[in-house]
Amino acid sequence: MSGHSKWATTKHKKAAIDAKRAKAFAKYIKGIEVAARQGGPDTAGNPALDLAVSKAKKNSVPNDNIDRAIKRGAGLTGEVIDYSEILYEARGPQGSALYIECLTDNKNRAASEVRVAVTRNGGTMADSGSVSFMFERKGVAEVAKSGGLTEDDVLMAVLDAGAEEVVEEDDVFEVVSEATDLPAIRTALEEAGLEYNNDDPVFRPNMKVELDAEGAAKFLRLADAVEALDDVQNVYSNADISPEVMAQLEDQD
Repeated sequence: MSGHSKWATTKHKKAAIDAKRAKAFAKYIKGIEVAARQGGPDTAGNPALDLAVSKAKKNSVPNDNIDRAIKRGAGLTGEVIDYSEILYEARGPQGSALYIECLTDNKNRAASEVRVAVTRNGGTMADSGSVSFMFERKGVAEVAKSGGLTEDDVLMAVLDAGAEEVVEEDDVFEVVSEATDLPAIRTALEEAGLEYNNDDPVFRPNMKVELDAEGAAKFLRLADAVEALDDVQNVYSNADISPEVMAQLEDQD
């Protein structure tokens, strides 16, 4: 799931944590390969690659993996890296919707695997456009809560850079902006000395659907199955699972 998913906290077992870590590594590696293919292997002359490498390092991707990804993407190993971005739309329980972002070198495989994961886990594939209108493309950077940092402190740091709002979410403040304003937001956060992460364009729901315990359990099973697919980069949803419902689910584990 994307860095903005609250349901990730329901996974506590080591195997699940390790799987998510490996999936996160694969996501950053793909980003490096795409950037290197488009702009070459030199980070000094390829800002997109420099940013992709920076994100990977910030998220503890080993340097050897990063170096190999740069070489693969730039064609220095003889491999051909050619990814396509595809978006799939699906419906979940109780009016929930999923917007599934894939980066794949095989469109037929991605389509088949997404469809199987959705239908086998209680969801249905949706017609193009029937889910996408519920989401808007935004830039989001997560600032960790630390040292007495307040929402107003973060807002003052990023307001002139184009931030639309700062939202308090669990242990982070989310800085929301237009996707095109993300570079300015990053610069403003760095100049203010604020640690941030998951600074990517995302699809944010226009409105959320609150799920009860039964619906939330079904939704989590569906979202986890889709997220686990190799070609899936991010899963966005309008599902809202309250802390009370989340506690009920954890008590059932």
